[in-house]
Amino acid sequence: MAKKKLSAEPEEITTEQTLEPEEQVTGAAAPKIDAVMEIAEEQMDVAADGMELGEQLPEEENPTQVLSLDIVPLDPEPRETDAPSDIWPDESETKPTASEKAERPAEPAKAPDKRPVPEKSKAPKPAQQPSERQSFYGLDFNELDRDLSDEERQEWNSIYASYRGRSALIGTIIGADRHTVNVWNRQTEKMEQQEMYCAIVIPFRVRIVIPATEMWDSGQERPNYVLQNMVGASIDFVIVKVDREGGFAIASRRLAARSRRYFFSRRPALNTPKSRVKCRVLSVGPRRCLVECYGHDISLTQREMRYTAISDLRTEYHPGEELDCIVKAYDPESGKLIISVKETKSNPFEGAELRHPVGSRRQAVIAGKYGGGVFCNLPDGTVCMCAYSFQYEDSQFQIGDTAIVVIQRYDISKKQIYGKIISKW
Repeated sequence: MAKKKLSAEPEEITTEQTLEPEEQVTGAAAPKIDAVMEIAEEQMDVAADGMELGEQLPEEENPTQVLSLDIVPLDPEPRETDAPSDIWPDESETKPTASEKAERPAEPAKAPDKRPVPEKSKAPKPAQQPSERQSFYGLDFNELDRDLSDEERQEWNSIYASYRGRSALIGTIIGADRHTVNVWNRQTEKMEQQEMYCAIVIPFRVRIVIPATEMWDSGQERPNYVLQNMVGASIDFVIVKVDREGGFAIASRRLAARSRRYFFSRRPALNTPKSRVKCRVLSVGPRRCLVECYGHDISLTQREMRYTAISDLRTEYHPGEELDCIVKAYDPESGKLIISVKETKSNPFEGAELRHPVGSRRQAVIAGKYGGGVFCNLPDGTVCMCAYSFQYEDSQFQIGDTAIVVIQRYDISKKQIYGKIISKW
């Protein structure tokens, strides 16, 4: 049966469109008008039902389907008013007379059908698609790796081993590209397509993609500019998908960090306070530096990096560097780790009173300004918090200039030296 094309707005029907000018709304024309009006009302009811169900009734068919399931409105059931009333015979012609009823022979009763009802054949179950790991195990690696060089074969073997055993690999981020990635939403339990930045690692020839969702743990996500500034950083990652035919792999830094944190928590020689460990610089900003220490991403300020004042950390530190640090505190339950980079070296404040007595004049370099105060670095690494003398103003001194300061006092509790800029050198 051909389907009727329904419109969300039914066509308005008037008597002027239905009747010819010479026809009158009487006699045989009246049933025709009633039939047309009932058809119009029926179309309005169907259109209203479709809009209540949230169906969009297009005016023309769209060859591209957005949804996987197409909702097709059903044809309305035929009613008596769908046809003009003049095609129905008169009641007197359809009712049989008494003599016709007597002459009509009685119909024999039908015997019950005792034929066995055939059982419904069960539809065969669709073949289950193999998982990604099963498809990986079914590859012919000898054929795929036949023409590879020794370096390329070793690279792919490392990727295969990481995918099979979840072992961690080490690589350097060479860039951050924007890709469209299918992400599994744990809340809705559905695959979602998202656009995000992905870290790119190429050990030798194979491109390894690490999406932003696999860079950070839940609740510790970082802005996109942090990932873009991680070019040159050395990271650990675990291969989670291998596309051998495509020549690339997908990895997760989050899984590798979890393994490193577990290893750190089980080693008292590493997590005991005052232990000396290594940390790797991930990203550097003007005032903060993001480092990684055994799977813990830690943001350090300038005061935690060096005793000497630094105007811009980017001039001293870069992604990929490995620094010594001291464990100050570690909580196994929460997994919180506190480290310090500057405490690996002696504090230059110790003995400063003997080297720079009160009233002495010293040469210093302006390292920063904050709240009207000026941070000046003395030659031995100590920092003197200075103010300007009355004959100078702030615009006359810039960061990096050399000045002559006079030592005024010491604050032992804060380990701070205070002085005054008396001239520009």
